[in-house]
Amino acid sequence: MSAPLIQFENVHKAFGDNVVLKDVNLSIHNGQITTIIGKSGTGKSVLIKHIIGLLTPDAGKILLEGRPLHQLSKRERRALRRRVSYMFQNCALFDSMTIFENIALPLNENTVLPTAEINRRVRDKMHQLDLANTEDEYPSQLSGGMQKRVALARALVTDPEIVLFDEPTTGLDPIRKNAVHSMIADYQSKLGFTAIVVSHEIPDVFYISQRIAMLNDGHIIFEGTPHEIQRTKDDAIQQFIQGKDSGHDSLTGMAPQIQGELKFEEEMARLQRHHIPFSLVLLTVNDMADINARFGHITGQTLIQNFAIQVQKNLYITDTSVRIGMNKIMVVLPDTDTGQAEAFCDRLSKRLQENSLLDDVPHPDFCFQVDAGFVQVAKNSSLQDVIARAEDNQSIFFDFSVCQI
Repeated sequence: MSAPLIQFENVHKAFGDNVVLKDVNLSIHNGQITTIIGKSGTGKSVLIKHIIGLLTPDAGKILLEGRPLHQLSKRERRALRRRVSYMFQNCALFDSMTIFENIALPLNENTVLPTAEINRRVRDKMHQLDLANTEDEYPSQLSGGMQKRVALARALVTDPEIVLFDEPTTGLDPIRKNAVHSMIADYQSKLGFTAIVVSHEIPDVFYISQRIAMLNDGHIIFEGTPHEIQRTKDDAIQQFIQGKDSGHDSLTGMAPQIQGELKFEEEMARLQRHHIPFSLVLLTVNDMADINARFGHITGQTLIQNFAIQVQKNLYITDTSVRIGMNKIMVVLPDTDTGQAEAFCDRLSKRLQENSLLDDVPHPDFCFQVDAGFVQVAKNSSLQDVIARAEDNQSIFFDFSVCQI
């Protein structure tokens, strides 16, 4: 892995007698989404405010591209502020400004761009984030979900290299919460910025993050991938994850991903000991980027939610389905071979043709495609290898389109 873009080295921060950060060490890598989790009041927001310069450490240092922030000149600090954007927990929109003016604010304050270019950039972001026809409205006239989108548009309008998201989904329902996550992941993928997210949404943030860091009692006690943190044996980490995890994915109602992995291991043990076969199906809702761009992220997440409902209605009691990505569902089918896995996909296809997934069709020609790859699992196969085989098989064995007419 390349050198960190941002690095905390033994950072200490206290407010009077209240010690918030204690010798914090953390690496944040370029072009990734790093999510910081931890109990409320543990200093997550304090930590990321050090990156933007709202706070300075009492001891230790923070490095940007290998250079300590405290050694930057005033000119370099101004340049850094132009590279970083911040989406506040409460959106921090100005009630006296229109939506257009709120989004344009960073460009008006921090650039010398001509008015025509500022207007173009603002309208582009409003279109991308489904905010058309709201430019003359005020924040108080919008729903909480719409205000989140305005705050995200304002954070992205300067095309920043680094974006800090402080509890961006607080107070939202599952669809809108996942729509915000989808927006963050979508624009991070398109624009390539480095995202640092403070969140308590578990397991939802695991779907969009490349790295997870956990802050506990002032220390970073874990830093690694979403898969690694779900597999860790550390009691403090597991207690936190299990306490925050409601036992199911909030959008789809399915079991969390880790339960799907454990089910796979359980069936693998039965296969090896008793030669009882099982199969795996990988379902991918395609064209999500196009759906999000044309019809909005809320439509996209509603589609995923309703598709997941139909998948679960197609399961037997021994089957297990879990979401393993923003648009991917894995189904473990015990005591089945390839033919039975294909039959499962056939039944699901018929169910989807018979049931509309959207009550309000956004456009007469609205269509989406679901690809399904299925494999009979071989002994000693890893889950990653089986998923890769199922993904390879998607374009070969099974795909179908569902159009709402």
